Amino acid sequence: MEERLIVSMIQCFFIAFGVIVGGTLIGSIGSFLTGEAPLTSMFRIAKGLRIWAIVAAIGGTFDAISNFEKGIYDGSTFDLFKQVMIIVSAMGGVQAALLLFEFLLGEEVT
Repeated sequence: MEERLIVSMIQCFFIAFGVIVGGTLIGSIGSFLTGEAPLTSMFRIAKGLRIWAIVAAIGGTFDAISNFEKGIYDGSTFDLFKQVMIIVSAMGGVQAALLLFEFLLGEEVT
């Protein structure tokens, strides 16, 4: 069971990382084509994609809610722990992507 948890955590990390990096890069191309400053829009886009990257990584909110419900009402603490760890790993992927953009662009994404 622990092996599957680690695999899920790694996948969620990189899915969230990919949503931020891909969405920000493609979005900045759109900003360039419309005449806006692409580097400035990268910060705005990355900030707006944070919650969506987490939702995409955990597979939608309804699965997370049902797993929390199963963990609380059925007493399945492993399911509750697993869901919390998956959300934390997705948040880590988002933070890693934001740190990458801060490093590349030299400004803080707030």
